[in-house]
Amino acid sequence: MSHFAALAARTDDGWHSTEVELEGLADIDEVAEVMRDASVDDGPVLLFVEEDDEWFAIVRVDGVGEPRTFISDARVVPGSELAALVYEEEPPQDAFEELESALDDDDEDVELDEEEEPAARPDAEPRGATDVLADLGISAPQLLAMCAEEGMLPADVITAVCERLGCAEEIEVYR
Repeated sequence: MSHFAALAARTDDGWHSTEVELEGLADIDEVAEVMRDASVDDGPVLLFVEEDDEWFAIVRVDGVGEPRTFISDARVVPGSELAALVYEEEPPQDAFEELESALDDDDEDVELDEEEEPAARPDAEPRGATDVLADLGISAPQLLAMCAEEGMLPADVITAVCERLGCAEEIEVYR
């Protein structure tokens, strides 16, 4: 699997960025320490993570406060070590497991019409700190709208977010 991880630290002079190596880190607290080490003037530090254009996460650290994470699709957490590293909240139960459980609990004689089309992949399940960028000019509804925009891949959303924040050039160097 290929992934991208870079952080941007906000200063009085703008944004400073660096690529981040996440391999070998044990948990979100170690990720936060790496981010704090990059902090300049105790300004906010944002970590942008994307894996195989399937999902992205934005982790934010302000000074010594707890890290806050937004993930574009929490369904990936159980199957991705990288997603589990940056997003440690309880992942949602898989929609297919819920359906299977409901069918098992209900009528055992339920038959599906052979001509029915298979169910489409469910929409992404964004979770976490949706307001992670609110004070920087991107409200929670705006961030969620970017994630839901048809045709936007996770890398595209990161680019759009970085453009709005003014750190696109600094982050795109590491793609």
